[in-house]
Amino acid sequence: MSLSDVDRLLLERCLNREPRAWQNFVDRFVGLVVHVVHRTTTGRGISIDESTRDDYVAEVFMVLVRHDFAVLRRFRRHCSLATYLTVIARRVVVRRLQQQQREAMAEGGGSADATIVNGKHASPSDADIQRIENTEEVEHLMTRLDPREANVVRMYHLEGKSYQEISQAVGVSENTIGPLLHRARQKMNPS
Repeated sequence: MSLSDVDRLLLERCLNREPRAWQNFVDRFVGLVVHVVHRTTTGRGISIDESTRDDYVAEVFMVLVRHDFAVLRRFRRHCSLATYLTVIARRVVVRRLQQQQREAMAEGGGSADATIVNGKHASPSDADIQRIENTEEVEHLMTRLDPREANVVRMYHLEGKSYQEISQAVGVSENTIGPLLHRARQKMNPS
């Protein structure tokens, strides 16, 4: 889906700093960002309270306005604005969760299998335990992949690295990581 005229106009108004443009932008996309925060945290087996959710949502919007809307200025308009914002929001939330997990591990000397629940260090969740139990199966399925794909899958799914960390490690553009993971998943699960 391409960029709609409504979203194109709203984006241009924001980038030109027209009156009420940012408020209209937030009104239009706050529900989407809340949904992405919810899906990203629950998808990782993390339960957050309303105030933590609101902090994550605020951080997503702060990333969007930072450096004179730099993230929005990089939007290439090859997809819908909602799709682009979904990717950005997910990356922000994942980065924040990983940062909190690293901080909790540093403070409490916790294990790599710790999770963050309501912003606090917690014991491993059922999702973490299942992920650990499935490690052998994932490693077996990765034998269907070429070495580069297997390395990216390992870093993302088993080591929990972000797209940015993976792109730096393997020397490819951050934008190619998602499609590479998608193709790898298709090879691993051909059904």
